[in-house]
Amino acid sequence: MSAVKTYSEQIIVHIKDAILTGKLHPGDKVNEVVVATELSISRAPVREALQMLVKEGLITSIPQRGKFITALTSKQIRDSYFTGGVLEGAAVSSTISKFTENDFAQLQQVVEDMKKVAERGENGTSMAELDDRFHDILFSKNTNELIGELARRSCQGISKFLLFRYWKELFTLDAVYERHKTLLEVLRTKDVVAIENNLREHYIESGRRMERYGVDVLEDDEA
Repeated sequence: MSAVKTYSEQIIVHIKDAILTGKLHPGDKVNEVVVATELSISRAPVREALQMLVKEGLITSIPQRGKFITALTSKQIRDSYFTGGVLEGAAVSSTISKFTENDFAQLQQVVEDMKKVAERGENGTSMAELDDRFHDILFSKNTNELIGELARRSCQGISKFLLFRYWKELFTLDAVYERHKTLLEVLRTKDVVAIENNLREHYIESGRRMERYGVDVLEDDEA
């Protein structure tokens, strides 16, 4: 069982890398046999991995047709980021009173690491990992499992992967660093209204920039 799980995790990484590098695009079909052949493994762990990616929102399963990399319209992308911002803003503003100096020190370290990545001009993967770390810390005090799950579901999936894939066209590395530096400054005030507003706008701005990668916009550009 553990071997199957290990294989499934490898397959998930393989597919996510393919999305990030542009080998797989929204709307592309993911064939079990092809993936199993590429990785020289059986189809069972491939099937399990694809089902896990369906739950994450990266893959959409269509009865009688198969599984496809999820494609979102520009409106769906905007909506997902708006919803994510509202939920995270509510979660963090309601728990900010529980944040300690150690929590802020962890956030500060992430921001400093972002600055180093920007200064070195590293790839988007490094910044994406730091972005995840920053927002994981923000959710660390949240005990409302429902709001946490809804927030993750709204902005994980394909829209977040599109953000990591096209980061160079959306934000400079310096801009990513500055955006999170500003968020940290607001978080330190523990002003719940300011925190909620800034987190919501943080996500809304990402959604505005991301909407150009909606399947409807891309199809119009190709027409």
